[in-house]
Formats: sequence, C-alpha cells, structure tokens
Amino acid sequence: MFGRFVACLIFALLLPATAWADDIVVVVNPGSGVESLSRDDVINIFLGGFRRLPSGIAALPVDLPQGNPVREEFYRLLVGKNPAEINTYWSRLIFSGKTRPPLQATRVEDAQAMVLGSVGAITYLDRSKVDGRLKIVFELSR
Repeated sequence: MFGRFVACLIFALLLPATAWADDIVVVVNPGSGVESLSRDDVINIFLGGFRRLPSGIAALPVDLPQGNPVREEFYRLLVGKNPAEINTYWSRLIFSGKTRPPLQATRVEDAQAMVLGSVGAITYLDRSKVDGRLKIVFELSR
C-alpha cells in the first residue's frame, strides 16, 4: 500500500515538470504556402542545403541570438551539434563560398517579427512564444 502511494506521489510530482517543458517548434508566415516540413527539410533549410521552401518561395531562415538556450537546444535536438560545432560548420561553408548562414535576430521578438514581415522567413521558437499569427510546421520534443 505504501509503495503505491510513493509511486503515485512521484508520478504527480513529475507530471507538472513535463507539462512545463515546452517543445521547440519551427514556424513560418501563414502566407508561405507551407503546411508542414520534415526533419530533413528543416535541416536543409537551416544548414544551407535548400534555398527554397517546398512551396517554391525563397527561404529566409532566421536564427535566434547566439547564447539563447532555445537556439542551442534546437541545433542539439535537430542535428546533435553544440554551438561551437555549428559555428565551425558555418565558418567552413562561408570560406568555401557555398552558402550563407541564417540571418541572426537580436531578440526572440525580432525573429517573430521577421517571420511575420516576410512570406519566406522561417524560425524556431519555444512553443510558449507562438501565437495565432505564426504557422507551426515542425516540432522538436525536448
């Protein structure tokens, strides 16, 4: 009897913690014509492989600021790389002239505004920062 009580108590204590852990979502402008993206699509857009969204519109990926924990978590969950590895990756590509990195917002609100202001813009946010003006097209669970 006591064991069940302890198990239920532990479950009850862990449940709110999981509920607070928001997913990271990739969002686009609702006018982009994009309904959803695959993991490979997101990787290619944010790591320079694609220059267009699946709808044919020019892709404009927007990174959150350096040091933002959501940015660090996004790349860790998406491709298993830390900030230093992502910076090294981009340094090599920029040097070779193959492509350019995503634009970098100075604040989360700036990334949201960029997506709202440009039909081809795409960014990632903590789900709690998404309102009805942005369209979620991919989710990464933490």
